[in-house]
Amino acid sequence: MKTKPLDLAVLREAVAEERIQWRRHVLEKLAERGIQQQAVREVLLKGEKIRDYTQDRPFPSALFLGYIGGKPLHVVAACDEINREAFVITAYEPSLEVFESDYRTKKKL
Repeated sequence: MKTKPLDLAVLREAVAEERIQWRRHVLEKLAERGIQQQAVREVLLKGEKIRDYTQDRPFPSALFLGYIGGKPLHVVAACDEINREAFVITAYEPSLEVFESDYRTKKKL
């Protein structure tokens, strides 16, 4: 069953108002990857939504691209539109082995 895409305005409002769920697993991965929570917030507030995952459960999610200190950063987040909360799923620096130089397009392998 396909659902509607993540509502960008609701997600950004939740992030701006610090209504973000950070699961322990995500925080551990961010620490391992040297990614600051503020960088994730910045990408969610100002970055470009490059892919929707409408079938994700329990809420639709999306992949965002932003640049922090000139370096690309991908963030996947979901949004509970009823409770107006954001959920950070993961964040990572995209690799040119996987993505084209625009960091938006996955390479055909």
